[in-house]
This record gives sequence, C-alpha cells and structure tokens, in this order.
Amino acid sequence: MAKGFGKTLAQNRKASHDYFIEETYEAGIVLQGTEIKSVRGGRINLKDSHAVIDRGEIKLINMHIAPYEQGNRFNHDPTRTRKLLLHRKEIDKLTGLTQQQGYTLVPLKVYIKNGFAKILLGLGKGKKKYDKREDLKRKQMKREVDRAIKERMQ
Repeated sequence: MAKGFGKTLAQNRKASHDYFIEETYEAGIVLQGTEIKSVRGGRINLKDSHAVIDRGEIKLINMHIAPYEQGNRFNHDPTRTRKLLLHRKEIDKLTGLTQQQGYTLVPLKVYIKNGFAKILLGLGKGKKKYDKREDLKRKQMKREVDRAIKERMQ
C-alpha cells in the first residue's frame, strides 16, 4: 500500500469521477532514458490510460509521455506499453481481484520518490451514471453549505 508521495508530476482527476477506488498500490515504472527526462519535466498525461495483467506482468497501456526535446533519434514512442514493477504477492492478489466483474486497475498519479518514477494504481469499480450524478449533487451541496458558512463568518 502506498503511504508517502514524492513530487506529484501527473494526476488522473477523472479516475475518482468514473470509479469507486477501493485500494491503492504503489508500482515502479520501467522507462527508457529519454522517457524519465520527460517525466521529470512533468510532460506526462494519464488521461485514458489503464493497466492490465498479461502473463503475470502488469502493463500500463496508453499513458502519454511527450518526446524529450534533446532526445533526437533516441526518442521513444509516446504511448508505448510500459511494464510496472510490483511484488509477486501483489500481482497475484490483483489478478484475482480484476477477474471479478467490474474491477479494473486505474492509474491515479505519477510521482518521483527517492529518485525513481512511481505510479499509484487504484483498484476501481466502475460507477454507473446515477452514481456520478449523486456525487455531483453531493459536491454541489457541500459547496453551497461552505459558501453559506463563509458568508455568515464575514
């Protein structure tokens, strides 16, 4: 389980809107030389990305890392499939959980911890339309209550 984060470089804000996140896992990312330079520069996008378990390995699909400016011919494919590093017990547990209907692995944020790029994966269950509407109503009501309290304090 993930506890402390380093410098957050990218965050998937849509994940909490589309999924109920039940558990989180911290994983390392296998990157090429020019990729880590772009990641440290914050040129990374988690939108529309997801993780799958393939032959006992967790792979991150569709995460966009912009090409490094000084990379010339050594640059990478921006949306290539990247391998994630987790302990075997965690992979086995996630394999069992994702085979249940409705569960998926969603990348939540990318950050640097002790000099290494890490990703926070969330085990999420997809929300239905009515769940999303209910969350929006709850947020709006909370915002109105906070605004009313703020006005009374002045």
